[in-house]
Amino acid sequence: MRRALLFLWLIALTLAVQGQSPVIRLWEDTPVRAKSVTLVPYLPATHSAPSLTGRAGGESIIVCPGGSYCWHDYEAEGTRVAEWLQANGIAAFVLKYRVQGIGPYVFHTRLVSRGHRHPDPLCDVQRAIQYVREHAADFGINPNRLGVMGFSAGGHLSMSAAAYAGTDFLAPLGISHSVSLRPDFVAPIYPVVTMHKPYAHKRSRRALLGEYRKHRQAMRDSMSLELHIPADCPPVFLLNCTDDPIVKYQNSELLDSALTAAHIPHLYTQYPTGGHGFGGDTTRMDANTRQWQALFLRWFNTLQL
Repeated sequence: MRRALLFLWLIALTLAVQGQSPVIRLWEDTPVRAKSVTLVPYLPATHSAPSLTGRAGGESIIVCPGGSYCWHDYEAEGTRVAEWLQANGIAAFVLKYRVQGIGPYVFHTRLVSRGHRHPDPLCDVQRAIQYVREHAADFGINPNRLGVMGFSAGGHLSMSAAAYAGTDFLAPLGISHSVSLRPDFVAPIYPVVTMHKPYAHKRSRRALLGEYRKHRQAMRDSMSLELHIPADCPPVFLLNCTDDPIVKYQNSELLDSALTAAHIPHLYTQYPTGGHGFGGDTTRMDANTRQWQALFLRWFNTLQL
């Protein structure tokens, strides 16, 4: 009986491993010591063929789960989002970027050691953009149809990829490349945006800036996205809910106003209910937020990339 159970367990384990997507360690064979940073691809079977919805095909999206720059809501805002995109003919890549970590968050260990902080997450998303574009042929995607989607703190990171695309954070790390680090579109969903009172998400601010730097005006200014919308900012899909109990809804309003003032093509949708953290998990969605994925796909199909 034990042998039979062991045999069945080994079969199940083998099938589970075979069904997993390959894990790409983005900083492997580079001077950067960051083994925790990974990228997991979800490639649709027809990823290199024209889409049934009329898209040219070959589109891909790097997905950045949220978690206050402290941890990752990896399932709801990572894998489930990637599986939804994959099912709709869009290649997805779930990025596990560097975050503060639960231990350093609870015990404030970064008072005595650097830990993970800005610009680490931004370096990670730029490295992901570089990697996907340089391996586009291997993935069967178009390197000029690559976007970044993020949720909560991941929404801040996705928008940062657009706002700071003109700054090469990889060069000081000894990473050379010949591809653009600018995403072709971005989709921040219920994002953290500002580092300033009264709307700052304090946990994200501390995790991103650090125990000391969170108090510095210059650092708060530098990572408040509403102050850094470039003239060549790519198209933006922005969405949040006014009853969000985690990130004040005014964060998205600040971003919408900044995008409007800079004449950046974007779609801003604000639902009266829906809260925070639903991502791609339908069990966390209400009647409003169940619409967001279809809304995104409609917007996505209108992009002229």
